[in-house]
Amino acid sequence: MIISGEIKEFIKNYDDKLPFSGAILIQNKKKIFEDGFGYANRSEQIFNTSRTRFGMASGCKIFTAVAICQLVEKGVLTFDTCLKECLEDSFPHFYEGITIHHLLTHTSGIPDYFDEEEMDDFEDLWKDTPMYSIKSPADFLPMFQNYHMKFNPGSKFSYSNAGYILLGLIVEKLTGMKFAEYVKENIFQVCGMSDSGYFRMDQLPERTALGYIDNKDDNTWRTNIYSVPIVGGPDGGAFTTVLDLGEFWNGLFNGKLLNKEYTNQLLTPYVKNNSLHYGYGVWISMENDEILKYFVFGFDPGVRVHSSVNAKSKMQFHIMSNVERNVVPLKSGIDKLISEKKI
Repeated sequence: MIISGEIKEFIKNYDDKLPFSGAILIQNKKKIFEDGFGYANRSEQIFNTSRTRFGMASGCKIFTAVAICQLVEKGVLTFDTCLKECLEDSFPHFYEGITIHHLLTHTSGIPDYFDEEEMDDFEDLWKDTPMYSIKSPADFLPMFQNYHMKFNPGSKFSYSNAGYILLGLIVEKLTGMKFAEYVKENIFQVCGMSDSGYFRMDQLPERTALGYIDNKDDNTWRTNIYSVPIVGGPDGGAFTTVLDLGEFWNGLFNGKLLNKEYTNQLLTPYVKNNSLHYGYGVWISMENDEILKYFVFGFDPGVRVHSSVNAKSKMQFHIMSNVERNVVPLKSGIDKLISEKKI
């Protein structure tokens, strides 16, 4: 049986090469490892812990997908419902046949406000549209609603933040609630995720890590407060802890959020992108047509997150960081250690 000391030793050795700042939780039926590393606030020298809140970036698209699945389960709409039936906003160049399923699986073909296939720097977005003006999902619309389609709906995969903005607007339209309030009431509170929320960057609650952007050229740093929208939304930007991520996955697999039919719908591999598959708001790794893991990940300036669940054993691995260094090598190394111990 693996012990936390072995993981700490591995992280310490890794830390000598490339310092890690964040928190890690590994658990199945019981916690295997739980700890924080580095500073949540460098100026005040406040350390990260497992109860520190971190930004999720795109990792929280799964909350949007769950919200939509809940509405489908209630019969409010279907996965084949067309976008035009849900929103009255003007999309002059969007094709008629765009469905909820297309939006959930990144196969809609709509233009994106941040096209990750063409743009490298997320901060470039705010040169024309100040980040402090993005306070609701509707505020994103002028950034993509009048652009032309990229391809026919359903013909291929192209990761789309804008698609999830539209899904969030659909949640608001059909429920009469602000998107963040819907998620809080129907996901966070249901799962017991008491430290999670869509917090404003200028009103962060206690135990929230600041995201740091390091300049390697002169060894300076700055926070990401001017680099991301002032408040997160349906496509990303929620805050949570590694402990709350565990509560979310537990709630999902225990039927607290969706019944079995719609949980399976959420976790079905619908489309392939390179070596990975995508369900509704969740990435899926497969081998020989067998599902190995479900996971979400996200990266923004000063934010890195990777949260996974083994499909068979339900082993969970959550790693959150408030710096821009790649967490995948660290996660892969710990994954290998866990595999060798056959947990």
